[in-house]
Amino acid sequence: MIQRGITKLSNKTLGDEGEHLAANYLIGLGYQIMARNFRIRAAELDLVAKDGDTIAFVEVKTRRSTRFGTGAEAVNGRKQQKIIQAARYFLQQRHLEGAPCRFEVIEIYAEKGGTPVLHHIKGAFET
Repeated sequence: MIQRGITKLSNKTLGDEGEHLAANYLIGLGYQIMARNFRIRAAELDLVAKDGDTIAFVEVKTRRSTRFGTGAEAVNGRKQQKIIQAARYFLQQRHLEGAPCRFEVIEIYAEKGGTPVLHHIKGAFET
């Protein structure tokens, strides 16, 4: 879980902590985590989770502030295409091509000295 010294964490560690927090949040909502950090050559899926019958491909963006924009703004068209490509490969690999899916973004703001704030965006973008 993200601790008080978060502002001293490297960006990689901050991202890892954010993904851990997001996974626990989703589990608390009843999602089942299917994969973490699923990689293909050109892209990575932070979290793949099952919400009922729907497969959710979740991009986690952890920020110390919104000074350089929101986490969701960082998931631009190019990033979305990479996530979609990885999602298609994941579905093919697991023989789940016909399953209902959606793309989500979880923004986590871990400002200095404060409790992390999580913002969950279901249906953040479409194919």
